[in-house]
Amino acid sequence: MLDLALVVVLGLSGGLAVGVQSPMAGAMGSRIGGAAGSFILHLSGTIASLVLLIARGGENIHAWRSLPWYMLCSGVFGLVLILTLSQTVPKLGAASAITLVVVGQLVGGLLIDHFGFFDVTVRPVDLQRIAAVTLLLAGAYLMVR
Repeated sequence: MLDLALVVVLGLSGGLAVGVQSPMAGAMGSRIGGAAGSFILHLSGTIASLVLLIARGGENIHAWRSLPWYMLCSGVFGLVLILTLSQTVPKLGAASAITLVVVGQLVGGLLIDHFGFFDVTVRPVDLQRIAAVTLLLAGAYLMVR
């Protein structure tokens, strides 16, 4: 039970990080442009990742060549996210923009789980999960309108 609680806290921490990063990225994108904001955001993330990687002894970085090509291109999704936030946060506000991002993540996660993409454990779509997505979409509608 403690393991599950720790995982939940970690997940919430990641959500909080996205919640803080989103309005910052949106504001930065409206001031200097989406691509420029994305560059600065990813550069600071690269530096922070390098420091963490060094602190952790390099982990298994030498095996990067064994990764599938699509994993090496996954940073493109970060660019899409930041460019999206640079447009949605100034027009809709942080809460609405984050709501849309979260709903998009959950719908994407649902499909990934259902089909088992990227070697995740298959969790088929069922009525309970469809109800959850429906409630999230209703919440997103109420948040954005």
